[in-house]
Amino acid sequence: MKISIIGTGYVGLVSGVCLASKGHNVTCYDNNDEVVDSLNSGTPTFYETGLQQMLASVLKHQKFGAKLISNGTDFDSELLIIAVGTPSKNGKINLSYIKKVSESIGKYLKLNNNFISVVVKSTVIPGTTDTVVRNVLEKFSGKRLGEFGLGMNPEFLREGNAIDDFMEPDRIILGYDDKKTLKLLKKLYEPWDCDKIFVNTRTAEMIKYANNILLATQISTTNELANIATAIEGIDIMDVMNGVYADRRWSPILNDSTRISPDILTYLVPGCGFGGSCFPKDVKALRSKSYEVGVEPKILDAILAVNESQPYQVIKLLENSLLDLNNKRIMLLGLAFKPGTDDVRESVSLKIINYLLKNKTKILAHDPIAIDNSKKVVGKNKNLEFINDWKDNLSSVDAILVATKWEEYKKLSSAKYQDELNGKVLFDIRRFFTPKDFPKSVYLTIGRSI
Repeated sequence: MKISIIGTGYVGLVSGVCLASKGHNVTCYDNNDEVVDSLNSGTPTFYETGLQQMLASVLKHQKFGAKLISNGTDFDSELLIIAVGTPSKNGKINLSYIKKVSESIGKYLKLNNNFISVVVKSTVIPGTTDTVVRNVLEKFSGKRLGEFGLGMNPEFLREGNAIDDFMEPDRIILGYDDKKTLKLLKKLYEPWDCDKIFVNTRTAEMIKYANNILLATQISTTNELANIATAIEGIDIMDVMNGVYADRRWSPILNDSTRISPDILTYLVPGCGFGGSCFPKDVKALRSKSYEVGVEPKILDAILAVNESQPYQVIKLLENSLLDLNNKRIMLLGLAFKPGTDDVRESVSLKIINYLLKNKTKILAHDPIAIDNSKKVVGKNKNLEFINDWKDNLSSVDAILVATKWEEYKKLSSAKYQDELNGKVLFDIRRFFTPKDFPKSVYLTIGRSI
């Protein structure tokens, strides 16, 4: 199939190269000529595991290309996929990019006699595709639904695992408001052998939000339990959670007595809160929509309240162990909101940095790939130094905070560094280690009393 994808951000580019790798002819459109040139030369504009190699492959086989979008663009495709950003503005979803792209598509549809389906892949509030997008398309094309198609195909891509998630999905949601679009979506995903769920566009939109909010609920609930356990004292929340995991409803037991430990359990581990481009934005957006339709979202309010306060649990535990943060030297390991990405949007690490700077703490910050993005957000401060080699600086700090589970930080627990860590505070924010890994240090973590 000939596919046009408007938007070359995280969703658009990953979707484009993966669809191209399955044999479709894909063109990604962007309004920035530098981005277009970079992609056509084989260089993604963000880091994602395996993306650069796959981009090089589909370019080599002439299955992928990038073009500049403008008024009058000839998309020349059976499917037009909208994959532009839907940022949060004052807690509400901002649909300005969606509307602008829909206007351009509507003008194109007006001049084209072929049946073309417009499929939204951006994360949008339920009711957006069949109202906002449809209305703009009809206004600028002079056509009605049926003369063009309309669909919604949400993504479920985890940053750092996006290529694997797209190529080997557990399910594909195909939302449609006309039968011709359903037929085209089936054709698009014919190379994939997995569960395919056919629903209307509103249901497809809601599935995306429900999926993310239920995961965010587990994270905030576990963090609140961890904070309670810390205050009670004498409890390590992971001992509690290990007992919870043994419930067969979390970890099913097969007929041969083998116990399964599903990935869902990774969302039942205490930490410093969720970040990134999806969870915070999506919970806020649906909360705002809930108030708009007259439903008080008590649980959504609580999820956000717990998550907002969780980074300060880190500060509280640090103050309890160091007594005074003023002029202390702290090394923070990990700036990206999770490993495998250079994304620092809503990163808890940056929230911790900003709080520590207010206390005149000296900070040495490291990340394998997210330093440049962090500099753009945090800016310059005399008490903040970004370092390229964390190993050379261990002896000069009072405490080490492990904030992102980058594999290279596992080296901290080796015997080689135990003397340098002697007597220092080792704060394992993400439960990457166990207390036994640091016998000479003051080991801190969320949900465990000192």
